[in-house]
Amino acid sequence: MLTALLTASAAALAAPVAGLLGYRQAKRAAHAKRLLITTPNGIDESGFVRIGGIDQWVSVRGEDRRNPVILEILGGPGASNLIFIPRTRDWERHFTIVRWDMRGAGNTFAATGPAGQGEMSLDRLHRDALEVTEHVRARLGAEKVLLVANSFGTVLGLRLARNHPELYSAYVGTDQNIVAGGREHSAYHALVARLRQADKKKELAAVLAMGADKSAWSVEQQSRYNKLVLTTDPLSYDTMKTVVIRSLWFSPLHTLRGLRAYLKAMTFSEPLARQAVTIDEWAEGTTFPLPFFVFQGDGDVLTPPEPARRFFDDVTAPVKDFALIRNAGHFASFRHPDQFLDLMLTKVRPALTASEPLAR
Repeated sequence: MLTALLTASAAALAAPVAGLLGYRQAKRAAHAKRLLITTPNGIDESGFVRIGGIDQWVSVRGEDRRNPVILEILGGPGASNLIFIPRTRDWERHFTIVRWDMRGAGNTFAATGPAGQGEMSLDRLHRDALEVTEHVRARLGAEKVLLVANSFGTVLGLRLARNHPELYSAYVGTDQNIVAGGREHSAYHALVARLRQADKKKELAAVLAMGADKSAWSVEQQSRYNKLVLTTDPLSYDTMKTVVIRSLWFSPLHTLRGLRAYLKAMTFSEPLARQAVTIDEWAEGTTFPLPFFVFQGDGDVLTPPEPARRFFDDVTAPVKDFALIRNAGHFASFRHPDQFLDLMLTKVRPALTASEPLAR
């Protein structure tokens, strides 16, 4: 979804630091040192696992194997969460975190390129996620895993949580994407209002010509729309520069070639977003037989908190909670990992053993 913006921003960042690669290396080394896990019962392993007929990259990190196990479902589509590990290092003191580069993303894409990704569909990703879940349960001896999905990954996350509560101890969605069968247009109309206020006539004409019906857009129009949404909002644009691009540039896990592969993976995976536009989350079901949480950025203009709140209000679950992450747009959990961790510890972790009857 964000490929064009990431590519442009990465180039803008790289230009002034072309002669400062030594500084980049120093930052990467400092991050790598911070990422070391030395606790007696810790785990830090990563590598390829045969999932869905292809080799897919799975990383497992945590300071105590006895902690609850999180399976992250990345966003994008195709945007690996591995770049954010230095920002979310403190999460690993309380949870064992499985970060999966699904087909079309990160190291899985980099290893074999477009030709090695096989079938690229939401249904295939759903089956892959179930295989990864079973792998994690067996590898870590976990009866259930905690499902944490962000951005585009929440489309897959909702399906997993709704249909397989026997595998997951709870669902946590952040940057929660609510697809409402073509009925939800609030982000589009807010963008139109911002463009009018800024007197950006060319961009406004293009957005109006696209119309609010996302099902009629091309992949290129979807990409342009997302870029405009994030660059016309000051908080979102600042997050892209200070959180996303800096995480990419200073990632200790990615060489410069790896960063190029990261961006190519997002471009390759963009068509997945088109497969999701006609989903209706209400029609798919609002009953979730497991604890259900949504933690949304209070200023998110790409996946606004209001639609997420409306869906949340209709959800039936044993335990449920909705919270706003302060001074955050999209990528809320990565901009404010401390706030997100506090919500995980105060709201989610106590609910993992809850066995209350369904409540609205």
